[in-house]
This record gives sequence, C-alpha cells and structure tokens, in this order.
Amino acid sequence: MINYRKDGHTAILTLNNPPANTFTAESLQSLKDLVHTLNDDRDVYAVVVTGEGNKFFSAGAELKSFAAGDKVVARLMAQRFGEAFEALQEARPVVIAAINGYAMGGGLECALACDIRIAEEQSQMALPEPAVGLLPSGCGTQTLPWLVGEGWAKRMILTNERVSADTALHIGLVEEVVGKGESLDSALKMAKRVASLSPQAVAFSKQLIHSARHGVPRKAALALERERFIDLFDLDNQREGVNAFLEKRKAIWKSG
Repeated sequence: MINYRKDGHTAILTLNNPPANTFTAESLQSLKDLVHTLNDDRDVYAVVVTGEGNKFFSAGAELKSFAAGDKVVARLMAQRFGEAFEALQEARPVVIAAINGYAMGGGLECALACDIRIAEEQSQMALPEPAVGLLPSGCGTQTLPWLVGEGWAKRMILTNERVSADTALHIGLVEEVVGKGESLDSALKMAKRVASLSPQAVAFSKQLIHSARHGVPRKAALALERERFIDLFDLDNQREGVNAFLEKRKAIWKSG
C-alpha cells in the first residue's frame, strides 16, 4: 500500500506494508499510476518518498512470492519493478527519498530511482538479491554504478556488502545524512526549496541532466541545453523570475 497526501506543492508518498514495507505487484502498479498522476498535476513541483514507521524504508519484494520458483510470477514482478522505478526515475517533479531505516533490495532500488536521497544515521542499505538466488531487477544494476561507480556497485551486488548511512554518503549513494527521525522533515524542507524555483526551468534541467545517463552524445546534449534555455523565453515564468529578482521580491510562478 502507498499512502498519498499533498502539502502545498509537495506530494508525499509513504510506503506502508508492515512490517517491512515490502512491495507487491499491486503496490508497484499503484506507484507507477501515482507517478503518472503526479506528472499531470502541474501544481506538484516535488515528491517525497518515505517509509511508514521508524525501522524500514522498504525491504523490497516479499520473498514468499518467489518460493515456488514460478516464472510467471517472476516475469510479472520484474516487469512491475522495472516499470514503476523507471517511471519514478523519469518523473517530471523532483523526487526526494527520505530513507528512514533499512533500504534493502527493491527498497534501495526505489531510493535509487529518486533524484536525491536523504538517509537517517541508523539506515542500512544493500542489494542482497544474489544471496537468495536472485538479482536486482528494478534498475539497480544500471542505476547503482551510475551513482557510486562500478567498483562500489560490484562490492554491494557481487559480495553482498551492506553499507551504513555514513558510507553511503562517502561513496555518493546518498546526498545527506540526518539524525534518526529527521529525514522526512529534511526532505520536506528541500522540497520547499524546489517550489521556490521556476517549475519549467527545473523540469528542463532535470531532463538535461539525465541526457548523460541515457547516453546522449555531449555535443547533442549541449545543443539541446541551449535550445531549452531559449524555450524558457516562450513562458511567462522567465519574465516573472528575472523581474522578481530585479524588484527584490519573491517570484510568483505559474504551474502550467
């Protein structure tokens, strides 16, 4: 189950499937559908994803579903994990993970699909799927090395190394470490900073940053960067932002 609420320009998604906030085929489909809904809601500038309770962000998939070795179930779950986390990764709003505890397997892959990760000091992170005869199928083998490099990705996936919040910060897996119980507040404060920026400028910038991840040649990406800069001049927010700065006032953005 995924709880959803909206606070101003921020959508808050809470993974809620006790005791470990595991994902099911249904909740993964719900996550994908929610992302599409939020993409269409131009009043949402940022999304915060966290886990219910104070122990787990998410422990990933419920392993009981794989106990019988059913390939039909395996194919469905792999598809649902991939589609949900790809949708989250490419969401229009800025997506911030508030990691409030263990983020294991698909739980860590969910966090990896977010733009920014804030972890509480007691958090533990791992991709332990090979220890149970599986492998990460929610974009983990592709996204983790992009963030932390091939060496650390191999340590975590190929040797089942679990990392602490401090190690995660050191290797670039998370962007900030906060005290126990503070991740959601920190993520919401960051989301408010996002809401102070032009939503179109942020959306264009996110797409451009992802160009390198998607293998767009540098020259083509740089040309697109210049075009997107010019495209902003077709929008009211460009004039509003510049004039608000010159007039020393807060910009009033249009969300459309």
